[in-house]
Amino acid sequence: MKIHQLKIDFNVTENIKRFVYAYIIEAGHCYLVDSGVFGCEKQIIGYLESIGRKPSDIKGLFLTHSHPDHIGTAAWWQENTDCKIYASESEKCWIEDIDLQFTERPIPNFYRLAGRSSRVDVILKNGDTVELEPALQVKTIGTAGHSAGHLSYLLNDALFIGDAVPVKGDIPIFIDEAATRNTLKTIEQIPNVKTYYPAWDKTYDYEMMKTKLLEAEELTDHLKAAVIRCDKGDDTAGLVKSVCDYLKMPMLKQNPLFAMTIACLGEGAKV
Repeated sequence: MKIHQLKIDFNVTENIKRFVYAYIIEAGHCYLVDSGVFGCEKQIIGYLESIGRKPSDIKGLFLTHSHPDHIGTAAWWQENTDCKIYASESEKCWIEDIDLQFTERPIPNFYRLAGRSSRVDVILKNGDTVELEPALQVKTIGTAGHSAGHLSYLLNDALFIGDAVPVKGDIPIFIDEAATRNTLKTIEQIPNVKTYYPAWDKTYDYEMMKTKLLEAEELTDHLKAAVIRCDKGDDTAGLVKSVCDYLKMPMLKQNPLFAMTIACLGEGAKV
């Protein structure tokens, strides 16, 4: 078995450049963990060909969650190969109805990133095990917080963690404070993991992952303290403005995803 990491660049807006990592698990067949943004199947296919593989070798797509930069090519793989799509029950509705996702979580250029709706073939929950091939099993671990039904996937000593861990120096995006904090503990306590595969960075060993988890906890504490200090009973928009002014981060005032983070941290804020 071999794991390949693909960095997929994209633009949220003309001036906002982002990237996401998707992964190919290469064994007897091949399997994807997340699928990047709409249109990046060409990049994935090109990489497959560079390692002597073809699109039809992809037999499974394991989605960590339903956000556009993770589901963008899911429909393509489903329509053009025998690939099965795996995801959690809580993320299923946004994967199978991207119009619903846009209504509930509008972001710039949503459809250019998310592509088309796709069907979830296999619903997974925390603790499930999927046998892909002899001696090749994927264990599902619930890591909610960034999204309602975010999953991580354990394959031998490799753990694919998607966007489960808030990142210092980036926009902190989570919708449930308690779930996020629980996820940080969960990831830290999974035994015998040698390599962690996030969607936002290159791979980590155990010591680096411990550092990232500590930074995520400190970041959440910092934001929580700012919200408590700034929360005067305003609505979410007012609270976000106050927090951004206090933290000297004016660029985030109009960011709807950061607003969701602040809302879940607020005690008196009205959503």
